[in-house]
Amino acid sequence: MDLYEGMPDPVRKAWERSLTTGRAAMSRRRLLHAGALAAGGAALAACGIPPAEGSKGGEAEDDTPDDSKKERTLNFANWPLYIDVDEKDKKKRPTLDRFERRSGIEVKYVEDVNDNNEFYGKIKPQLAAGQETGRDLVCLSDWMAGRMIRQGWAQRLDPANLPHAVTNLEDRFRAAAHDPGRQFSYPWAGTACVVAYNKKATKGKKVTSVRQLLEDESLKGRISMLTEMTDTIGLTMLDMGVDSMKFHNDDFDAAIARIQKAVDRKQLRRFSGNDYMDELNSGDIAACLAWAGDIVQLKMDNEDVEFAVPERGYLFGTDDLLVPAEARHQDNAEALIDYYYQPKVAAELAAWVNYICPVVGAQDEMKKIDSDLAADPLLFPDEEMIKKGRNFRPMNAKEEARYEDKFAKLIGA
Repeated sequence: MDLYEGMPDPVRKAWERSLTTGRAAMSRRRLLHAGALAAGGAALAACGIPPAEGSKGGEAEDDTPDDSKKERTLNFANWPLYIDVDEKDKKKRPTLDRFERRSGIEVKYVEDVNDNNEFYGKIKPQLAAGQETGRDLVCLSDWMAGRMIRQGWAQRLDPANLPHAVTNLEDRFRAAAHDPGRQFSYPWAGTACVVAYNKKATKGKKVTSVRQLLEDESLKGRISMLTEMTDTIGLTMLDMGVDSMKFHNDDFDAAIARIQKAVDRKQLRRFSGNDYMDELNSGDIAACLAWAGDIVQLKMDNEDVEFAVPERGYLFGTDDLLVPAEARHQDNAEALIDYYYQPKVAAELAAWVNYICPVVGAQDEMKKIDSDLAADPLLFPDEEMIKKGRNFRPMNAKEEARYEDKFAKLIGA
C-alpha cells in the first residue's frame, strides 16, 4: 500500500519532500501510517531529575572512553524525514552517504526521535545510571537539549574537531540561552512558528495575528493552535505584549486564560500537530499557527496557502545535535557535525528539509540549487525577519513541570 495513499496531492508532496513531521514535544514528527497520519502523541512528562551520578554541573565525565579511532561507527538518532533523500531511491541519503565514503565512518542512522519527552523517557534510565544510551549523536529541540545539558547528560564538544562549525555557525545561533557559547550542542536546523491561512477559506482576508485567531468571529470554529507549548503560549504572550524571553508565572497564566476563553466559546476547532497541513490545504482550517518549513512545502503546490509573520514577533528555536553522556564515539559524532557545517552540504540539506539553515555561506550555495529557496526568508531570514524572532526563555525543572501541566489541561492531553 502507498504510504501516502488518500492524502490530497499538495499535502502528499509536502510530506514526501521535507521533514513535515515537525519538531515538537507532543504530537509533532509523528510517524506516518498507511493512508493517514498516526493519531495522538505522548503525554507530557514533568521531570525534576538531579544530575546523573558522576556528572559535574552540566558536563558529563571527561574520562568517558572514546573508541572512535578503533571503531569507525556512529549511532545517530534523528527525527523522521529530517535529512535529504534521493528522489529515485528513498533508501539513499546523499549527504550522509557522502560523509560515510569520505570519512570511513559507518553511520547507523535511526529515526526514533518521534517526540522529545518520549525519547527522553527512553534514554533517561541509562543516563541516570551512568550508562551509555546506544546513541552517539541525537537531535533534540532546544528546550530538551537544554534539559540534557542542565542534568549533566551531554558531553562537552571539542572545538578542535569542529573547524567548519566554529567558523560557519551564524552569529545569532551562538548566544543560545540553553547552551551559552555552544559548548555542548550545534543546531541541525532553525525553526520558526508563524501564522498561516488559506486565502480561499478566509475569502481573501489576511490573517496576520494571534488576536485574529482567538477573536475574529468570521473564523470561528475553523482555527487550530499547536500542541507545542512553547510555540502556542509564546506566540500568545507576544501578541499580548509580553516578551517570551522574560515572562513570569502570571504572564503564562494570563496566556492560558486567554486561549481557554477562545476554547470555551468554540473559536478553536482543535489543537494539532502537523496534521493541520491536511486541513489547511483543504480549507477546513481557515487559519492556524504553523511551522515555517511545513508552509514552504505546502505553498509549492497550493497557491491559496499563505503565511504571515505577526507584527509583534514569531517564535524562533533550534533543533540541536548533542552527544549524550557515556557515548563512546564522540570524535566520530563531531566529524559528522562538522561535515554538515560545510556550506555546500548545508545547502543540500536545507533544500530538502526547508527549515532555517544556520550555516554561513549556505545561502550562496543554495542559489546554485534553487534561487527561489535562496530568497525565501523562512529558510534564510532577512534582517527584518531576524529582528522579529523571539525565543521561549529557558525553564528550570519546577517551571517546566508547572507549565507543561497547565498546558496539558488546556489542550485536553
